[in-house]
Amino acid sequence: MTDRSRGLGPLGTRLLVAFVVVALSSIVVLTAAALIGTSRGVTAGEDAQRQEVAVAVANAAASAYGAAGGWSSADLSTTLLVATSAGAQAVVRDASGAVVASSPAGEGMGGMGGMGAMGRGGITADVVVDGAVVGSVRLGFGEPQGPSTVQTVAWTWILIAAVAAILVAILVAWFVSRRISRPLVRLSQAARAFAAGDRGARATAQDAEAPGELGEIARAFDETADAVVRSEHARRQMSADVAHELRTPLAALQAGLEELRDGLVPADPDHLASLHEQSVRLGRIVGDLAELSSAESAALTLHRVPVDLADVVKDAVDASRPALDAAGVTATTTFAGRPVVEADPDRLHQAVGNLLGNAARYCRPGDRVDVTISSDAGSAVITVADSGPGIAPDDLPRVFERLWRGRSDRSVAGSGIGLAIVRELVTAHGGTVEVTSDGHSGTTFTVRLPLAVRPVAAP
Repeated sequence: MTDRSRGLGPLGTRLLVAFVVVALSSIVVLTAAALIGTSRGVTAGEDAQRQEVAVAVANAAASAYGAAGGWSSADLSTTLLVATSAGAQAVVRDASGAVVASSPAGEGMGGMGGMGAMGRGGITADVVVDGAVVGSVRLGFGEPQGPSTVQTVAWTWILIAAVAAILVAILVAWFVSRRISRPLVRLSQAARAFAAGDRGARATAQDAEAPGELGEIARAFDETADAVVRSEHARRQMSADVAHELRTPLAALQAGLEELRDGLVPADPDHLASLHEQSVRLGRIVGDLAELSSAESAALTLHRVPVDLADVVKDAVDASRPALDAAGVTATTTFAGRPVVEADPDRLHQAVGNLLGNAARYCRPGDRVDVTISSDAGSAVITVADSGPGIAPDDLPRVFERLWRGRSDRSVAGSGIGLAIVRELVTAHGGTVEVTSDGHSGTTFTVRLPLAVRPVAAP
C-alpha cells in the first residue's frame, strides 16, 4: 500500500476541511448565542434585583412617612441605609418633586449627591401610604466597574467548551474523512492498475465487505472487472475458434488451387466441386458470424409488438419442415394455449428456426421433434424436444457458447453458432433458454418469454 492510500488523499483533505469549517461555524454561532443569552440573562437578573431594592427603599420611606405623619419630621436614615447597603444612592422626593433626602456624596456607587446623575441603573419607585402616592425614591447604581462574576464564569466555561468542541470536531472530522476517503483511494488505485493491464487488481476484502455505498462500489468494481476479464477471455477464445474454423476450408482451397495451378490434377467437375464445397463452407462460417454479431446487438434493433406466439412458432415449423423432412425427422406441434408476448416476430422466428435446424442436423432418420407452446407463472414457454442421440451431460453447460461443438459432433456440418444466436435473441427479449438431456434419449430446449401486458390486436 502506498503512502497516499495510508493518508487522506485530496478527497479526504477536502472532506476534513469541510467538516472542520462546518464544525467551527456551528461552534461560533452557538458560542455567540450563549454569550448573548448569558449577558441578557445577567442584565435581566440585575434589573429585577434592583427593582426589588427600589421597592424595599420605597417601603422603608413609606414607613418613615407614616410614623412621622409627613416628610418634614420623617426619619429617613433607615431608608438611605437600605439603599446604601444595596450599593446604590437614593434620592427621596415628596409629591411635588422636591428633594426630601438623599444619600451623602461618596456613599454607594458613585457619589451622586442630592441631584447628581443616576448612572446606568437609575430606577424609580413610588412611595405609597394608605393607597395614596406621597412621593418617590430614585436609586442610582452607577456605571459597573467591570463584568460581573456571573459573566466572568460564563465566559470562562463557554470558552473552555468551545475549545473542547473544536478539538472533538477536528478529531471526528479526521476520523470520518479517513473512513470515507481511504477505501476510495484504494479503489482508485485498483482501477488504475486494472486499466494499466493488471487484470488481477481488485478491491480489498475489507472494502468489499464494508456496509453502505462504499461496499457497493467496491463490489460493483469487482463484478465489472470480472466481466471484463471474462469478455476478454471469450474474445480471445472466439478469435482462436474463428481462426481454427476458417483455417480448414482456406487450407483446402489453397491446396486445391495450387494443385490446379501446377497441373497436378485436372480441372474436372469433381475437383472444382470439391473447391466449391470448401468456398461454400467458408461463406457459411462468415455468414454465421455475421448473424451472431447481429443477434448480440438485437436488443438495440428489436421492433417489439404484441404477437401471438403460436402463430410465430407455427410459421417457423412450416419454414423448417423441408429441412426436417430431408433429414427424415418428423415434426409435431402442440398448442396448450395461445400466449401473447411483446416481441420482434422475425427475431423469434429466427430463434425457433435455429432450434429446429439444430434438431434436423443432429437427429437420426426416423427421430421426431415435438414443439409445444404453453404458459407458466406469467411466462410463455416454448419447448422443443427431440428423440435424437442427446447431448453428453459434460457438454450441456457449453452448448450455447460461440463456435463450440461437442466431441461427438465434429463429423456434423455446422459452425457451432446457431445455439449461441438463440441465446442472444432470447436474452434480448428478456427471456431465458435452457437445455436438458440424459445423453442418449433426446434433448429438450425450453424457452421462457415474459407475457405481454397489452393484448394482441385483432387481425
